[in-house]
Amino acid sequence: MITRLHSASVVVSDQDAALDFYVNTLGWEKRIDQPMGETRFITVAPKGSAAELAIMDPRMMEEAGEAILKPGMNLGISFVCRDMKATCDELMAKGVSFPMPPTDMPWGALGAHFQDPDGNTFFLTEDEA
Repeated sequence: MITRLHSASVVVSDQDAALDFYVNTLGWEKRIDQPMGETRFITVAPKGSAAELAIMDPRMMEEAGEAILKPGMNLGISFVCRDMKATCDELMAKGVSFPMPPTDMPWGALGAHFQDPDGNTFFLTEDEA
């Protein structure tokens, strides 16, 4: 039986720059950083989160020499925050790009899209619980 989601993968052009963004800009923690041949397997996560984000070198996401995932995609990964305005204001002050600023969603919550330095796009929504 499956017990939990371990990670979702995001392809980045520079793992060290991505690690810096997720840890120092977003305030997440580094969970795994292990060598894998010419590259590394690195995961990061918001503090207290069970699920992790794997920041992958493009070479790790190839089949028969062709990239199946590339930097700069919208992978449909969503994150939740408690206070959308405060979170977005804080991240924008740190230079995080929001191609869609906080917007009223059809289900009644606020939602926004933000990007990492490679243009990978994520959805952010507010959880009032």
